[in-house]
Amino acid sequence: MKGWHGRLLNIDLTTGRSWPEALSADLLQNYLGGRGLGVRLLRDFYQLDPFDPEMPLVFAVGPLCGTAAPTAARLSVVSRSPLTGTIYDCSAGGRFAWRLKAAGFDALKIVGRSSAPVALGITPQGGEFLPADQLWGRRITETVQALETKGSVAAIGPAGENRVLYANIMMGEGNSVGRGGLGAVMGAKNLKALVVDGQLKTSIVDQQRFTEARQDVIRLFKASPVIYGDLGIANYGTPALVDLMAQRRMAPTENFRKTVFADADQYSGPAIRKAFQPKNHGCYGCPIQCKKSLQDGTPLPEYETVNHFGALNGINDLRSIVNSNNLCNQLGMDTISAAASISAWGEARGRFPRAEEIGALLQEIAARQGDGDQLAEGAKRLTQKLGKPQLSMSVKGLELPAYDPRGAYGMALAYATSNRGGCHLRAYPISHEILRKPVATDRFDFAGKARIVKIAEDCNASIDSLVACKFSFFGASLEEYAELLSAATGVEYSPQALKTIGERIYLTERYYNQQLGFSCQDDLLPERFFTEAGSSGDGIEVPPIDRSRFEAELQKYYRIRGLDSQGRFIQADFLEQQP
Repeated sequence: MKGWHGRLLNIDLTTGRSWPEALSADLLQNYLGGRGLGVRLLRDFYQLDPFDPEMPLVFAVGPLCGTAAPTAARLSVVSRSPLTGTIYDCSAGGRFAWRLKAAGFDALKIVGRSSAPVALGITPQGGEFLPADQLWGRRITETVQALETKGSVAAIGPAGENRVLYANIMMGEGNSVGRGGLGAVMGAKNLKALVVDGQLKTSIVDQQRFTEARQDVIRLFKASPVIYGDLGIANYGTPALVDLMAQRRMAPTENFRKTVFADADQYSGPAIRKAFQPKNHGCYGCPIQCKKSLQDGTPLPEYETVNHFGALNGINDLRSIVNSNNLCNQLGMDTISAAASISAWGEARGRFPRAEEIGALLQEIAARQGDGDQLAEGAKRLTQKLGKPQLSMSVKGLELPAYDPRGAYGMALAYATSNRGGCHLRAYPISHEILRKPVATDRFDFAGKARIVKIAEDCNASIDSLVACKFSFFGASLEEYAELLSAATGVEYSPQALKTIGERIYLTERYYNQQLGFSCQDDLLPERFFTEAGSSGDGIEVPPIDRSRFEAELQKYYRIRGLDSQGRFIQADFLEQQP
């Protein structure tokens, strides 16, 4: 088998056993790896509680990891989210993914709960159980430094140990498996960290074809203004979006009460460059290098983080925002959910926190002390407890990121239909509605958005299973990545074949969620977006979303998906028909 190793490493933390298992060629070819493979491996377990010891935590790489395919040194972590209750996946780049593939495994499946804090050492020979009592309670950098001589590290911080419902798993290079709380799942298993090392090579079938396909991808990257333009992400990172979202009047401000923040220029891409003269860096082997860091290597915040610790909480202090990002990374928790929970709390109590108060709040959240204990539950549970559930700006319990849906109706629909909740990356229609020149669709119109969202969800499910970075597709397309995959594996894949695989993965996730009790009532936006206008001005009107048009497009989406008018599967035996 080329591209894949065809091996899964099982780990049972309760018994202290590890053993390899063969993965069939059919399984890998039908689900690829990453998100798809992880979702498939949960078939017999998805109904378990997220904190049930037998709920698997799956780390899965893709068939292009370990090759020279651009942006493919990534993995997905898959389980059930304690924050949303949905089936959940999240991806991250870095050496950890590359070394897991080089250890000879396509995936790890971790079950059980250790009786004492433990770390796992992964090598081509299997799993080694390492005592981690002395690491429990430590922040991410300390944990990584204690283990990095053994290889690449993925770890949780105090937030994961204390089961903060949006705790992250952090990679040693600063990347995060963010959103959804998979760090809390890891903490519930008493698993502090994994460290992996390996030197096995990933074989490919046709080197010349692969090289030519790679050259095509790089050429398209260089031609992309979003990637390499003067204001592109290679130059400014994702905070390049700050000014663009402000111009479009869709920057979430003060818990989404407004859509413009007058002081956004204080933390824009150019402002960050002026203040810090940052270094460029990126995921292992990535040619884009979209991430920015201080001279000492401390990662600087991404767009979502600067907006949410900025506008969403009414804060214009760049150094406070950078400090908040660093604290979340060290404590091991998601910046979007943390900031959004604080913002909902701020509106509920009638006062948003001051910049100087945020650091202490974040530490209270990670320790589950004081006000932080409620904030650690996420915005939905917090506002319900406060008797103001309407102030939770979330879908399926996942706090919304930094694109106000009143400013882009494709994004509004995509938030609602996302299997993991309020996520911009499942379909990312912003690429159609905002970033393309000329703009491909009217952002204040639902016409055609159901089909765009459906196709994008399928494409992105296959991208997440390859596992490649979404930013690659600001330049390249599934056509080029299908060529890379075919050259690597010797199995012919077309773009349509990848979309079909993506559709299978998306529908499997929706089926799981439906069996877990999710329904069309969960495919909705918060009421605010239907009843309150955004911040109009500069010749742009931002009205409330027309509920009837939203509901009509949602019905169209269901029909395109082959679902009934309630968003349910017409075929009761859907899962039994899947490979």
